[in-house]
Amino acid sequence: MEFVSYDVVVCGAGTAGVAAAVAAARQGMKTIIVEKQCLLGGLATSGLIYVYLPLCDGYGNQIIYGFAEELLKRSVEYGPFDVPEKWGGPNGAYSGVSDKRYQCCFSPAGFNLTLDKMLSEANVDLLLDTMIIDAETEDDCLVSVTVINSSGRTKITGKCFIDTTGSAQVVQLAGGKIHRSENFITPWFIEMSEKPDFFHFTDNLHVQCEGSISDKFKYEYRDSGDFVTTFVRKSWELIRRRYDDIPDLDRKKNYPVHLSAMPQLRKIGAINALYTLDDADHCKRFEDSIGLAPDWRKPDTPWDIPYRALVPQDIKNVLAAGRCMGALNEAWEVFRVIPTAV
Repeated sequence: MEFVSYDVVVCGAGTAGVAAAVAAARQGMKTIIVEKQCLLGGLATSGLIYVYLPLCDGYGNQIIYGFAEELLKRSVEYGPFDVPEKWGGPNGAYSGVSDKRYQCCFSPAGFNLTLDKMLSEANVDLLLDTMIIDAETEDDCLVSVTVINSSGRTKITGKCFIDTTGSAQVVQLAGGKIHRSENFITPWFIEMSEKPDFFHFTDNLHVQCEGSISDKFKYEYRDSGDFVTTFVRKSWELIRRRYDDIPDLDRKKNYPVHLSAMPQLRKIGAINALYTLDDADHCKRFEDSIGLAPDWRKPDTPWDIPYRALVPQDIKNVLAAGRCMGALNEAWEVFRVIPTAV
């Protein structure tokens, strides 16, 4: 088995993982990021999420700055969208979404190219098509992860690990406790059609969505080998139904172009953090706050982000960021999206 060592080992190259890796490398840390897919960005790109949600509170006040704002501005580099004019974009900007809030759409493929460029600019080492299969601890302190790819197995040691897998996989492999939640089957996919009913992309290309947030489409996450298969196939079934139910469909004008390359599970696993945020924590102030999170669904008072919500109770030397930080229920809904993850 090969052995390599880094200052910071980031596990998962979604938007939270790329943010963590670039931030660490910019501070002079020797950094590597490991990703099981061959795309960067996680749900934002492989999952065709397509929308960089707001950096503002809905009342006209920007509350997220720093790297999250930098990334929003760069997310439109390779695509048809712009940052809204109200928030510093060009005159007549087409953001793809309401410009009442500081948000914009992006091309999923284009965003992947930007994320890769940012990792290269920061001199972050990248391993794609690489699965994390084990995590080694000493006295409850994470000291290494073992990965596998076409070169075989490699053990990566680090001074600090960041779990941005979206499922808290590394913390779980290390023996840490994980919280689960229900997920709704609401598959997003790209379609060629004449009339969009979800998100317009460009010309006749649109992002569409099937399903709804209802008990009919709700699935409790299970640690079972067939769960993801069942979930994804149900998503495909809904998409097929869209085309099967259209009478006399002209398939030259209306057809699917691209499906998600990963299961569109929004809430898979959250760490049991030193402080796990829940509904009662809305509007609560924390002495160890590292930022604010807006509610992307409606104008509202932002949430504080305590540093303790990134720290597992039972495993040392690892932080969890993005969708697997310590948050439950409504808090998880607020904290699971791109700008807060970043």
